Amino acid sequence: MESSPDLTLALIGFGEAGSTFAKAAGWESLALAHDIDPERRAVMLEAGVVACATAEDALGDAGLVLSLVTADSALDAARDDAPLLRPGALWCDMNSVAPETKRAAAEAIEAAGGRYVDVAVLAPVNPARMKVPLLLSGAAAEDAADALRAAGFTNVRVVGAEVGRASAIKMIRSVMVKGIEALTAEMMLAATAAGVTGEVLASLDASEKTIGWTERAAYNLERMTTHGARRAAEMEESARTLAALGVEPVMTAGTVRRQRELAGQTNAFQTRRTEVA
Repeated sequence: MESSPDLTLALIGFGEAGSTFAKAAGWESLALAHDIDPERRAVMLEAGVVACATAEDALGDAGLVLSLVTADSALDAARDDAPLLRPGALWCDMNSVAPETKRAAAEAIEAAGGRYVDVAVLAPVNPARMKVPLLLSGAAAEDAADALRAAGFTNVRVVGAEVGRASAIKMIRSVMVKGIEALTAEMMLAATAAGVTGEVLASLDASEKTIGWTERAAYNLERMTTHGARRAAEMEESARTLAALGVEPVMTAGTVRRQRELAGQTNAFQTRRTEVA
Protein backbone atom coordinates (compact mmCIF):
# COMPACT_ATOMS: atom_id res chain seq x y z
CA MET A 1 0.00 0.00 0.00
CA GLU A 2 1.29 3.44 -0.90
CA SER A 3 2.17 5.81 1.92
CA SER A 4 -0.37 8.62 1.54
CA PRO A 5 -2.65 10.50 3.95
CA ASP A 6 -5.67 9.41 1.90
CA LEU A 7 -4.60 5.79 2.12
CA THR A 8 -3.87 5.72 5.83
CA LEU A 9 -5.86 2.70 6.87
CA ALA A 10 -7.79 1.94 10.06
CA LEU A 11 -9.26 -1.42 11.00
CA ILE A 12 -12.14 -1.43 13.46
CA GLY A 13 -12.32 -4.99 14.72
CA PHE A 14 -9.32 -7.28 14.45
CA GLY A 15 -10.69 -10.80 14.32
CA GLU A 16 -10.03 -13.43 11.66
CA ALA A 17 -10.69 -11.09 8.72
CA GLY A 18 -8.65 -8.16 10.00
CA SER A 19 -5.64 -10.23 11.00
CA THR A 20 -5.75 -12.23 7.75
CA PHE A 21 -5.85 -9.11 5.56
CA ALA A 22 -3.14 -7.34 7.55
CA LYS A 23 -0.72 -10.25 7.32
CA ALA A 24 -1.43 -11.00 3.66
CA ALA A 25 -1.15 -7.38 2.52
CA GLY A 26 1.81 -6.46 4.70
CA TRP A 27 0.27 -3.15 5.76
CA GLU A 28 2.36 -2.97 8.97
CA SER A 29 2.68 0.61 10.26
CA LEU A 30 0.46 1.99 7.49
CA ALA A 31 -2.53 0.40 9.25
CA LEU A 32 -3.90 1.29 12.67
CA ALA A 33 -6.19 -1.17 14.42
CA HIS A 34 -8.58 -1.16 17.33
CA ASP A 35 -10.64 -3.96 18.86
CA ILE A 36 -12.86 -3.84 21.94
CA ASP A 37 -11.22 -7.07 23.11
CA PRO A 38 -7.85 -6.07 24.64
CA GLU A 39 -6.54 -9.62 24.08
CA ARG A 40 -6.48 -8.89 20.32
CA ARG A 41 -3.62 -6.43 20.88
CA ALA A 42 -1.10 -9.28 20.80
CA VAL A 43 -2.47 -10.41 17.42
CA MET A 44 -2.16 -6.86 16.10
CA LEU A 45 1.45 -6.65 17.17
CA GLU A 46 2.15 -10.02 15.57
CA ALA A 47 0.65 -8.72 12.31
CA GLY A 48 2.82 -5.60 12.50
CA VAL A 49 -0.02 -3.06 12.54
CA VAL A 50 -0.25 -0.17 14.98
CA ALA A 51 -2.32 -1.34 17.97
CA CYS A 52 -4.55 1.46 19.25
CA ALA A 53 -6.11 1.52 22.69
CA THR A 54 -9.11 3.53 21.49
CA ALA A 55 -11.10 3.90 18.29
CA GLU A 56 -10.29 7.60 18.35
CA ASP A 57 -6.57 6.84 18.13
CA ALA A 58 -7.15 4.54 15.16
CA LEU A 59 -9.51 6.79 13.20
CA GLY A 60 -8.07 10.26 13.63
CA ASP A 61 -5.94 10.31 10.46
CA ALA A 62 -7.51 7.46 8.47
CA GLY A 63 -8.78 8.06 4.96
CA LEU A 64 -9.89 4.44 4.56
CA VAL A 65 -11.65 2.52 7.35
CA LEU A 66 -12.50 -1.18 7.27
CA SER A 67 -15.27 -2.09 9.70
CA LEU A 68 -14.71 -5.76 10.53
CA VAL A 69 -16.69 -6.31 13.71
CA THR A 70 -19.35 -8.95 14.40
CA ALA A 71 -22.71 -8.72 12.62
CA ASP A 72 -24.56 -7.78 15.79
CA SER A 73 -22.08 -4.95 16.49
CA ALA A 74 -21.90 -3.42 13.00
CA LEU A 75 -24.52 -0.71 13.53
CA ASP A 76 -23.26 0.21 16.99
CA ALA A 77 -19.72 0.52 15.65
CA ALA A 78 -20.85 2.91 12.91
CA ARG A 79 -22.88 5.05 15.30
CA ASP A 80 -20.21 5.12 18.01
CA ASP A 81 -17.29 5.83 15.68
CA ALA A 82 -18.92 8.21 13.20
CA PRO A 83 -18.05 11.34 15.23
CA LEU A 84 -14.39 10.25 15.30
CA LEU A 85 -13.93 10.17 11.52
CA ARG A 86 -12.00 12.81 9.64
CA PRO A 87 -14.13 14.61 7.01
CA GLY A 88 -14.53 12.58 3.83
CA ALA A 89 -13.12 9.36 5.26
CA LEU A 90 -14.35 6.19 3.57
CA TRP A 91 -16.12 3.84 5.98
CA CYS A 92 -16.15 0.42 4.31
CA ASP A 93 -18.70 -1.68 6.17
CA MET A 94 -17.55 -5.24 5.43
CA ASN A 95 -19.86 -6.86 7.96
CA SER A 96 -22.49 -9.41 6.96
CA VAL A 97 -25.72 -7.59 7.82
CA ALA A 98 -29.07 -6.81 6.18
CA PRO A 99 -29.48 -3.91 3.74
CA GLU A 100 -31.66 -2.11 6.29
CA THR A 101 -28.88 -2.35 8.87
CA LYS A 102 -26.35 -0.94 6.42
CA ARG A 103 -28.64 1.92 5.45
CA ALA A 104 -29.02 2.83 9.13
CA ALA A 105 -25.23 2.72 9.54
CA ALA A 106 -24.82 4.88 6.43
CA GLU A 107 -27.06 7.55 7.94
CA ALA A 108 -24.81 7.77 10.99
CA ILE A 109 -21.56 7.88 9.02
CA GLU A 110 -22.74 10.41 6.46
CA ALA A 111 -24.36 12.67 9.05
CA ALA A 112 -20.92 12.96 10.66
CA GLY A 113 -19.20 13.86 7.36
CA GLY A 114 -17.86 10.42 6.43
CA ARG A 115 -18.54 8.46 3.24
CA TYR A 116 -20.24 5.13 3.74
CA VAL A 117 -19.65 2.13 1.48
CA ASP A 118 -21.59 -1.13 1.60
CA VAL A 119 -19.07 -3.96 1.10
CA ALA A 120 -20.11 -7.61 0.74
CA VAL A 121 -17.42 -10.25 1.27
CA LEU A 122 -18.46 -13.22 -0.86
CA ALA A 123 -16.11 -15.97 0.32
CA PRO A 124 -14.18 -17.06 3.42
CA VAL A 125 -11.15 -14.82 3.95
CA ASN A 126 -9.05 -17.96 4.27
CA PRO A 127 -7.62 -19.11 1.96
CA ALA A 128 -8.68 -16.30 -0.43
CA ARG A 129 -7.02 -13.51 1.61
CA MET A 130 -6.52 -10.43 -0.63
CA LYS A 131 -8.19 -12.23 -3.55
CA VAL A 132 -11.48 -12.55 -1.69
CA PRO A 133 -14.37 -11.27 -3.85
CA LEU A 134 -15.69 -7.89 -2.68
CA LEU A 135 -18.91 -6.30 -3.95
CA LEU A 136 -19.31 -2.57 -3.30
CA SER A 137 -22.31 -0.27 -3.44
CA GLY A 138 -23.03 3.30 -2.40
CA ALA A 139 -22.38 6.80 -3.68
CA ALA A 140 -18.67 6.54 -2.82
CA ALA A 141 -18.26 2.97 -4.08
CA GLU A 142 -16.01 3.87 -7.02
CA ASP A 143 -13.63 5.85 -4.80
CA ALA A 144 -13.64 3.03 -2.27
CA ALA A 145 -12.88 0.48 -4.99
CA ASP A 146 -9.78 2.48 -5.98
CA ALA A 147 -8.69 2.75 -2.35
CA LEU A 148 -9.22 -0.94 -1.65
CA ARG A 149 -7.23 -1.91 -4.74
CA ALA A 150 -4.45 0.42 -3.64
CA ALA A 151 -4.54 -1.34 -0.25
CA GLY A 152 -3.96 -4.68 -1.98
CA PHE A 153 -7.39 -6.18 -2.64
CA THR A 154 -7.45 -7.68 -6.12
CA ASN A 155 -11.06 -8.81 -6.65
CA VAL A 156 -13.20 -5.70 -6.21
CA ARG A 157 -16.40 -4.93 -8.14
CA VAL A 158 -18.88 -2.07 -7.85
CA VAL A 159 -22.51 -3.23 -8.17
CA GLY A 160 -24.40 0.02 -7.76
CA ALA A 161 -24.73 3.43 -6.15
CA GLU A 162 -27.39 2.38 -3.63
CA VAL A 163 -26.33 1.38 -0.12
CA GLY A 164 -27.82 -2.03 0.54
CA ARG A 165 -27.46 -3.48 -2.95
CA ALA A 166 -24.17 -5.30 -2.23
CA SER A 167 -25.44 -6.62 1.10
CA ALA A 168 -28.70 -7.79 -0.52
CA ILE A 169 -26.66 -9.96 -2.89
CA LYS A 170 -24.65 -11.32 0.03
CA MET A 171 -27.60 -11.94 2.33
CA ILE A 172 -29.78 -13.63 -0.27
CA ARG A 173 -26.84 -15.77 -1.43
CA SER A 174 -26.25 -16.76 2.20
CA VAL A 175 -29.72 -18.27 2.39
CA MET A 176 -28.42 -21.03 0.14
CA VAL A 177 -24.82 -21.28 1.34
CA LYS A 178 -25.51 -21.38 5.08
CA GLY A 179 -28.78 -23.23 4.55
CA ILE A 180 -26.96 -26.12 2.90
CA GLU A 181 -24.59 -26.26 5.88
CA ALA A 182 -27.50 -26.39 8.31
CA LEU A 183 -29.27 -29.10 6.31
CA THR A 184 -26.01 -31.07 6.21
CA ALA A 185 -25.76 -30.92 9.99
CA GLU A 186 -29.34 -32.09 10.41
CA MET A 187 -28.76 -34.97 8.02
CA MET A 188 -25.50 -35.99 9.72
CA LEU A 189 -26.98 -35.82 13.23
CA ALA A 190 -29.71 -38.21 12.14
CA ALA A 191 -27.36 -40.47 10.17
CA THR A 192 -24.86 -40.83 13.02
CA ALA A 193 -27.65 -41.47 15.53
CA ALA A 194 -29.01 -44.22 13.27
CA GLY A 195 -25.59 -45.63 12.49
CA VAL A 196 -26.08 -45.28 8.72
CA THR A 197 -23.66 -42.45 7.94
CA GLY A 198 -21.61 -44.36 5.37
CA GLU A 199 -24.66 -45.59 3.48
CA VAL A 200 -26.29 -42.16 3.43
CA LEU A 201 -23.14 -40.48 2.12
CA ALA A 202 -22.57 -43.23 -0.43
CA SER A 203 -26.11 -42.83 -1.74
CA LEU A 204 -25.56 -39.10 -2.16
CA ASP A 205 -22.27 -39.76 -3.95
CA ALA A 206 -24.09 -42.06 -6.33
CA SER A 207 -26.51 -39.31 -7.31
CA GLU A 208 -24.08 -36.36 -7.39
CA LYS A 209 -20.47 -36.74 -8.46
CA THR A 210 -19.22 -33.14 -8.57
CA ILE A 211 -17.83 -33.23 -5.02
CA GLY A 212 -17.91 -36.33 -2.83
CA TRP A 213 -20.34 -35.94 0.03
CA THR A 214 -17.89 -37.30 2.58
CA GLU A 215 -15.66 -34.30 1.83
CA ARG A 216 -18.58 -31.89 1.54
CA ALA A 217 -20.17 -32.99 4.82
CA ALA A 218 -16.90 -32.65 6.71
CA TYR A 219 -16.32 -29.18 5.28
CA ASN A 220 -19.85 -27.93 6.03
CA LEU A 221 -19.75 -29.25 9.58
CA GLU A 222 -16.36 -27.67 10.25
CA ARG A 223 -17.72 -24.32 9.06
CA MET A 224 -20.60 -24.57 11.52
CA THR A 225 -18.77 -25.84 14.58
CA THR A 226 -15.99 -23.28 14.12
CA HIS A 227 -18.00 -20.26 12.99
CA GLY A 228 -21.60 -21.12 13.91
CA ALA A 229 -22.19 -18.18 16.26
CA ARG A 230 -21.01 -15.64 13.69
CA ARG A 231 -22.93 -17.39 10.92
CA ALA A 232 -26.11 -17.47 13.03
CA ALA A 233 -25.86 -13.71 13.51
CA GLU A 234 -25.41 -13.28 9.76
CA MET A 235 -28.41 -15.52 9.03
CA GLU A 236 -30.59 -13.45 11.35
CA GLU A 237 -29.78 -10.58 9.02
CA SER A 238 -30.65 -12.78 6.02
CA ALA A 239 -34.02 -13.47 7.66
CA ARG A 240 -34.58 -9.74 8.01
CA THR A 241 -33.67 -9.29 4.35
CA LEU A 242 -36.25 -11.87 3.23
CA ALA A 243 -38.92 -10.47 5.54
CA ALA A 244 -38.39 -6.99 4.10
CA LEU A 245 -38.94 -8.50 0.64
CA GLY A 246 -42.21 -10.08 1.74
CA VAL A 247 -40.75 -13.62 1.91
CA GLU A 248 -41.36 -15.52 5.15
CA PRO A 249 -37.91 -16.86 6.21
CA VAL A 250 -39.07 -20.30 7.34
CA MET A 251 -35.94 -22.30 6.45
CA THR A 252 -33.66 -19.37 7.18
CA ALA A 253 -35.00 -19.13 10.73
CA GLY A 254 -34.24 -22.82 11.14
CA THR A 255 -30.74 -22.25 9.82
CA VAL A 256 -30.17 -19.58 12.49
CA ARG A 257 -31.13 -22.04 15.22
CA ARG A 258 -29.07 -24.93 13.85
CA GLN A 259 -25.96 -22.79 13.26
CA ARG A 260 -26.16 -21.45 16.81
CA GLU A 261 -26.77 -24.89 18.34
CA LEU A 262 -23.75 -26.42 16.59
CA ALA A 263 -21.34 -23.53 17.33
CA GLY A 264 -18.38 -24.91 19.24
CA GLN A 265 -19.76 -28.47 19.29
CA THR A 266 -16.65 -30.03 17.75
CA ASN A 267 -17.38 -33.45 19.26
CA ALA A 268 -21.11 -33.60 18.53
CA PHE A 269 -20.93 -36.09 15.70
CA GLN A 270 -18.14 -38.23 17.15
CA THR A 271 -20.08 -38.53 20.40
CA ARG A 272 -23.19 -39.71 18.62
CA ARG A 273 -21.22 -42.24 16.60
CA THR A 274 -19.76 -43.64 19.83
CA GLU A 275 -23.20 -43.89 21.43
CA VAL A 276 -24.60 -45.76 18.43
CA ALA A 277 -21.62 -48.16 18.40
